[in-house]
Amino acid sequence: MDLSFGPEYEDFRAKVRKFVEDNKEAQPKGRDYQSSAAQAWQKKLIENGYAARTIPKKYGGYGAEPDIIQSRIIAEEFGRVQMNTGMAGQGTTMLTPILLEMGTEEQREQIIRPTIYGEMKWCQGYSEPGAGSDLASLSTRAELDGDEWVINGQKIWTSGAHTADWIFCLVRTELDAPKHHGISFLLFKMDTPGIEVRPLVDMTMEPNFNEVFFTDVRVPKDQIVGKRGEGWQVANALLGFERGSLAPPDAAQARLNALIEMMQQETINGERLIDKPQFRERLMKIQGRVMAMSYNDMRLLSSRINKNQDTSLASMVVKFQGTELRHELEGLAIDVMGEIGLSFGDSPYLRSGGSWQYQYMYYLGLIIGGGTNQIQRNIISERGLGMPREPRPEVKAK
Repeated sequence: MDLSFGPEYEDFRAKVRKFVEDNKEAQPKGRDYQSSAAQAWQKKLIENGYAARTIPKKYGGYGAEPDIIQSRIIAEEFGRVQMNTGMAGQGTTMLTPILLEMGTEEQREQIIRPTIYGEMKWCQGYSEPGAGSDLASLSTRAELDGDEWVINGQKIWTSGAHTADWIFCLVRTELDAPKHHGISFLLFKMDTPGIEVRPLVDMTMEPNFNEVFFTDVRVPKDQIVGKRGEGWQVANALLGFERGSLAPPDAAQARLNALIEMMQQETINGERLIDKPQFRERLMKIQGRVMAMSYNDMRLLSSRINKNQDTSLASMVVKFQGTELRHELEGLAIDVMGEIGLSFGDSPYLRSGGSWQYQYMYYLGLIIGGGTNQIQRNIISERGLGMPREPRPEVKAK
């Protein structure tokens, strides 16, 4: 039985494989996604159709038609050698698709090209001290004063705010409206007077999150996506892109390949760890889950073409399953390394520059970020599986 994609796609695979083989030594290394080398690599990927593939050319993308098999082939070939897939920041993976869907033509022309090329870096102003999983309870407010919004309030857990050029931010513009209404989605520069950023160093010893304070921050009134007071619809659409980008199956496949390679090399008393049943069993369970997430991703990709598919449940599980899977995968790698797996920082014994330890800690944070996985379980059970809603305690009036 021939299970290949056919001659046309096999020719495309050969083209992608040649690019990978020709460029795998030239790709940027490490976690500095904002360096000139990273920007040059992003430019090369876009020009060859391996990043921003379906974004129209007039906005700086490659301009290809959606093709789920080609997308799958690119993911497979890049993952096979753990190839750098380019910039995947909040502007590229979250804001850009929202602007394509809901933004004005002027916003698309001004923002998308510099964003996907890494020239305009973004952060997301969503969570607040009193509004995390219950995001609609946000209290940061924006009041219109002539042709400008005046913003006051605070955001927290704002990833990348200390290096971002711009922020897309949820603010309350109708103070008397119900909590899911009266919210607007604004865009503004991070060097606007009145913005203060306080980095929060996490267990990776890096400031992956920040507090952001707004004091009489003035923003032109036309820097809004969607209509005034209808930002909740924009936010919900963006959350779908965010949760899908936190733990993409292609990246999990690349990490799995690297883990298998390490298990083939590491030994205990002369025996390879991949040949030890206790490690091989854990590896096979993870491998099965990576395959399942990859097929789930293909289903979601195909639904963009076949609009009659109901993929609501398939999309709900992506963030929950993906982040849990990556945390478990990185944890297995640490166990495989034994006592060396406990090294971090400047230790001379680190494998892969300490990326296994870093990702293990980082994905523990992502299990919480983007809507905690405890909340995701409730969403999946109630909205996806139709199970009874969690009882809400009655609050008796005093």
